[in-house]
Formats: sequence, C-alpha cells, structure tokens
Amino acid sequence: MLIVVSGTHASGKSSLIGDFSAAHPDVEVWPDPIEELGEYPTDPGAGVFFQQLQVAAARLLAPVDHPVIAERGPLDFLAYLEAADRLGRPVPSSDHLRRGAELCAAAMRHADLLVLLPLDPTSPIDVPPDEDPELREVMDEVLLELSDDTDLTGGTEVVELTGEAAARLAALERLTVA
Repeated sequence: MLIVVSGTHASGKSSLIGDFSAAHPDVEVWPDPIEELGEYPTDPGAGVFFQQLQVAAARLLAPVDHPVIAERGPLDFLAYLEAADRLGRPVPSSDHLRRGAELCAAAMRHADLLVLLPLDPTSPIDVPPDEDPELREVMDEVLLELSDDTDLTGGTEVVELTGEAAARLAALERLTVA
C-alpha cells in the first residue's frame, strides 16, 4: 500500500506519520520532499515548490513493492503554486502550473490512499507569523479544491481526517489495517 499524507504546513502530517510508523515499523516512511533537495532557502518561493513537486512525483512513479507512507505528494506542491498565484506572488510561469498538473495526475495514479489533513478549527495548530499564515490558509483551501479533481488525484481514494491526533491515527488505522 502506498499512502500519501497531504496538508498545508503545520497541519499535523509529521505527527500522524510518526505515530503511524511507530505502530507499523514495517511501513517505510518517505520524508517531506524538501529534505531530498539538500540545502534550501528558509523562505521557499514557487521555484522550490516546483522542485518539490518533481521530487514527490518521481517518488510515486518509482516501483514500490512494500508498504510506504509519504509525507506530502505532488498535489501539495501544486496547491502551493496555485496558492502563491492567487496571492499575487511570483510563480515560475504558467507552464510550471500546467506541467505540475500533468506530473501530479500521472504520479497520483500510483498511490492507493491520499490522506488530507485540512486545517481544523476544533483542533487548531497555531503557527508564528514567520510561518506565513496567509499562505498556509490559502494553500489549505486550494488543496481541498484540487483534491476534488479526479484527473489530478488519478482515481486514488481520498479521505479527510480531522480532530485530535489520536482520532486521526485511529481513522488512518481503520483505513489501512486489514
């Protein structure tokens, strides 16, 4: 099974994946694609989002014969690119958005489950101003919109998990453990 956990920054992805992998040590964890880029700016722009989209897509396109849970997929970074565009921030080009959508659609066909962690006002995670709360909010909205597009999700099962960490973990367990 190939699980992708998606959400805006500071939405609980790392915590959920950490809790899940502690209970399932046989499941390989793929970290956030930014970690595979090596040195990166502390304030990533749209170019870095596109690079992460490429890394996330390449991981999903590679053959996998064992259970994997991935922190972020290409849909995350397509959402960041769209959010930056909506906020009037520079994006590399409209071609990057088109190419990103194509990569996303091709890669997501290989995932079995897309777990969305939307921002949840009943279980808020506060972020400081240097975490770009405006981008965080808009990316969350865009990600939820994009996740409704079956062309972009490649027919992958999509579920939204909300609530406290324990409730999210229990829901993921129900979805994945036979």
